[in-house]
Amino acid sequence: MAKVQLNLSAEGIVRALESGELPWTLHPACDFASDPGQWGASLINNAEVMIACLEAAGVRSVVEVGAYAGDLTRFLLDWAQPSGARVWAIDPSPQPELDALATDRAELTLVRDTSLAALPGLERMDAYVIDGDHNYYTVTEEIRAILGDRPDSAEQTPLLLFHDVGWPHARRDDYYAPDQIPDQYRQPTVEGGGLFPGLSEPRPGGLPYKWPAAHEGGARNGVLTAIEDYVDAAPQLRLAIVPSFFGFGVVWHTEASYAPRLAELLAPLDRNPLIARVEANRAFHLASMHNQLMEVAAINDRVTRQEALLHQLSRSRAFRLVEVLSKLRQRVGIAPDVEAVSRARVRKAIEH
Repeated sequence: MAKVQLNLSAEGIVRALESGELPWTLHPACDFASDPGQWGASLINNAEVMIACLEAAGVRSVVEVGAYAGDLTRFLLDWAQPSGARVWAIDPSPQPELDALATDRAELTLVRDTSLAALPGLERMDAYVIDGDHNYYTVTEEIRAILGDRPDSAEQTPLLLFHDVGWPHARRDDYYAPDQIPDQYRQPTVEGGGLFPGLSEPRPGGLPYKWPAAHEGGARNGVLTAIEDYVDAAPQLRLAIVPSFFGFGVVWHTEASYAPRLAELLAPLDRNPLIARVEANRAFHLASMHNQLMEVAAINDRVTRQEALLHQLSRSRAFRLVEVLSKLRQRVGIAPDVEAVSRARVRKAIEH
């Protein structure tokens, strides 16, 4: 993948918009292995805001939980290189692209384990990017593994960055491996359930997820619910939500030295109603388009099966007999206005 240089300044973004450039995440050079369908599913779509947060907090060590194919990992490494910042990536099942990245980039430490097994064994870092298993139990335990039952002093509390704090995972669990979740925390699930904005229950044709909860909302259900429950019990923490590309959440200690800079940076974006409406519209059309594609695929499958059956019937001896009888009926005037049944008609119907 060709490296894409980003101008993260406000002036650079404005110039890119005025020049009519493609959004960089849709640029042909950005062949993201984690988002082949261009859902905007990767946290890298919120990269400008994420990097600005890391810079505002003076981060020099960052852990990425849920690195998958390494698209965001590569971006973090490129960001970290000039300052010598360190990057760790945690994933129990790294894709070949991430394995190759770990081989090529010595400054990356790849931990091939689950987040809940790996986090307690790591030293305290400046920042954590949480984008692993999207459910209440896992996110809650990840926060506890980093902060404990309550956060430490301001300067010892790391910056926490979360993905998927918006629809569909804000108020709905999804499990990579349901059997790894304790029974008391596991919601009823629908395997491969399709999710559609505004509908609590999964439906055929919705955006497909591995093991989504059978219902949206309620206690101990969803990524945002887990974050809010922890932050509500720790008044020294603050949560900001940028409602774009499935939602980007930031949690920091209000007495940290960088807190005023971070608060000022995020103030125009935090729960911004215009961004929220744009994202809701994007999610609706994304789900609608996927639903239409599934309907077209089902129609094409049905037509293919019907064509195969017609071909089989038209080559049968029984059809030949029907063809002869049909022509005979026309010849003797029994049904002169009805077109005769023939293999030629079948072929024409299939071709058109």
